[in-house]
Amino acid sequence: MGRHREFDVEKALDAVLCVFWRKGYEGASYADLTAAAGVERPALYSAFGNKESLFRQALARYYERYVDYLPAALQRPTAREVAAHALRGAIDLTTRYPEHTGCLGIQGVLAGSDEAEPVRQALIESRAEGEAQLRERFERAKAEGDLPETARPDTLAAYLMAVLHGMAVQAKAGFSRETLEAVAEQALSNWPSGRAAPETA
Repeated sequence: MGRHREFDVEKALDAVLCVFWRKGYEGASYADLTAAAGVERPALYSAFGNKESLFRQALARYYERYVDYLPAALQRPTAREVAAHALRGAIDLTTRYPEHTGCLGIQGVLAGSDEAEPVRQALIESRAEGEAQLRERFERAKAEGDLPETARPDTLAAYLMAVLHGMAVQAKAGFSRETLEAVAEQALSNWPSGRAAPETA
């Protein structure tokens, strides 16, 4: 019969998630992670595996717990409302916690060592998945007449992701919520509309 772990695995994962969010994958040292989790390194890695495995589990929890606004955005009735909900959700998330601003999915590993390349690729893949979901939603909007015939769903999805990513970087750099809201409104002011539904915020 195995020995029971002497710490709360769920709380430990939440704690190391915040460290990765604040410092990024390579910036988070083993000392940072074990101090946050409140356990020694062997116990931490017994529960979660190595640092890469720990980061991947923290990233999955991040998307599940904190990026729920994106699946919710995809359910909005118009393409413009999809974009507005995504933008506002991102602004709220990236400015909500003063001790870890920005987005873990963007700043986890923007650039890193060769050892961090698998993690960087995992982040790229997760962002690509989000962009694909937006593209599919905008394709449906175009088919429904909510977007004009001239609209390019792939470009719109890439544009929205570029704005979301840029705002995450700006939030990490200390831009205010008000500034980011103004950026979002500027992005929405150029949003194309079709014949199906009136524009709403």
